[in-house]
Amino acid sequence: MIKRFIKYYAPYKKIFYLDLLAAFLYSSCDLLYPMLTRNIINKIVPDRNIKMLVIFSIGLLIIFAAKSALNYFMQYQGHMVGVGMQADMRNEVFTHLQKLPNKYFDDNKSGVTMSKIVNDLMDISELAHHGPEDLFISGVMILGSFFILLNINWILTLIIFSVIPFVIWFAIIKKDKMGVAAMEGRVSIGNVNATLENSIAGMKVTKSFCTEKQELKKFKNTNKTFISAKRKSYKAMAEYYSGMIFYMDFLQWVVLIAGGFFAYYGRINLGDYVGYLLYVSMFIQPLRKLINFTEQYQNGITGFQRFEEIMSQEIQKERKNARELKNIVGKIELNDVSFNYEGKNKVLQNFSLTIEAGKSIALVGPSGGGKTTICNLIPRFYEYDSGDITIDGISVRDITLKSLRKSIGIVQQDVFLFTGTIKDNIICGNPDATDEEIIEAAKKAKIHDFVMSQPEGYDTYIGERGVKLSGGQKQRISIARIFLKNPPIMILDEATSALDNVTEREIQESLEELSKNRTSIIVAHRLSTIKNADMIVVMGENGICEKGTHSELMSIDGVYKKLQTY
Repeated sequence: MIKRFIKYYAPYKKIFYLDLLAAFLYSSCDLLYPMLTRNIINKIVPDRNIKMLVIFSIGLLIIFAAKSALNYFMQYQGHMVGVGMQADMRNEVFTHLQKLPNKYFDDNKSGVTMSKIVNDLMDISELAHHGPEDLFISGVMILGSFFILLNINWILTLIIFSVIPFVIWFAIIKKDKMGVAAMEGRVSIGNVNATLENSIAGMKVTKSFCTEKQELKKFKNTNKTFISAKRKSYKAMAEYYSGMIFYMDFLQWVVLIAGGFFAYYGRINLGDYVGYLLYVSMFIQPLRKLINFTEQYQNGITGFQRFEEIMSQEIQKERKNARELKNIVGKIELNDVSFNYEGKNKVLQNFSLTIEAGKSIALVGPSGGGKTTICNLIPRFYEYDSGDITIDGISVRDITLKSLRKSIGIVQQDVFLFTGTIKDNIICGNPDATDEEIIEAAKKAKIHDFVMSQPEGYDTYIGERGVKLSGGQKQRISIARIFLKNPPIMILDEATSALDNVTEREIQESLEELSKNRTSIIVAHRLSTIKNADMIVVMGENGICEKGTHSELMSIDGVYKKLQTY
């Protein structure tokens, strides 16, 4: 895992190495201060050498100025390395999310996923910057102090360092406990985000059913779980910090008492004793950094683990020999296709259907018959279990996902609009479209007049998920996308379900015009919208019940005729 983490330093290695160099010089400056102090006390003051005192004082000022400049570089450029790595990971995980199958989003709460991308990566940024820097500075300071202390008085140094194994032992014991607690905290904050995101999105439903108390209770329960997890985390952290602080203070106590005895018995002079105390402080300082690093490491590495949870999810793959779908005629065949959503009975069982090129086919029947499932399987939003689906005789699994989905225009039953303007949402159909093409698509979808009635026109802000629009307006914008995309295959899943009768007739005329010489699949419960379809397929629990034109199906006393009476 550490190796996988380190690879993200690659684009910033030049700045990263400069940051480590700055850290080395910074810690070297710190090591010089006690040495100069020792010389001043032992030689310069007793010799009353005022010239050397001035030189040493100027030298110290230069050292302090250098430390300030080095610290500026580390704080600024070092943090930017962490921010850059964080941004790279965020880009990578978002790109990966776009390649994941729909099943992942069915099984995972969006709030938890957002928490992994936003909150967890923030701590990774801090670890990426401070982690190597603190370790490097600590290493230089500990080794430098150790050798200098040995040079001053090796017996006293060995006495002091005999405490270090106990410090390491204590840190190892508490580290794992902190790691487990940190992961629990991350999971709990993810659940808080998921509950909050879900409650905010459904606030209108909550208010309409007056279920504010129930929603508050759910949120409080999630919050309690978060508090419990954080209590464990902070308890483990408190044990670790209090124990380590005791060891640091104990180390200073050993130096003070043992050094005092050495000075009393003449084993060390006053200047060396003061210098020794300063170097021990230098030695303890990096140990404190390492204490802080432990918490930082646990937070960062558990965040990276959750990042890897997403990155380890298997993406929807293409076959090696997958090809572009070009010169489409539009014949679609489903041959003995079987499919089930995980944990459910088969939605489709050995289902077969041929849709001739350029023809419109309507799928009708009770809910649960597999109509929307068919619409999801053709563009491979889900992978069918067995059988095959072909377009112009080519299996959809042998076609690149991009060219397959680029050839299919979809208006779904549940309209989703992005936060932004009307233009932002229409242009999704063709990002390279001109303003004239956008306006033409809007006119065909019967939304242009409404747009022009708005003060900002096509730049009108529609709110989150189009909250400022009516259901019919949102539906027409989604239909405008299809007109702009101008695909050879269309899937209309309850495309006019949110429209009034007058607008529906207007849209229907436009859709019929667009459907000419295109293969169209129409899912509808409102049967008036599919009377002119070239073929109507009536679906039930066991597959196809009936199929034929509207007049053919009305001529027999079957399921379709009964549906007309409802």
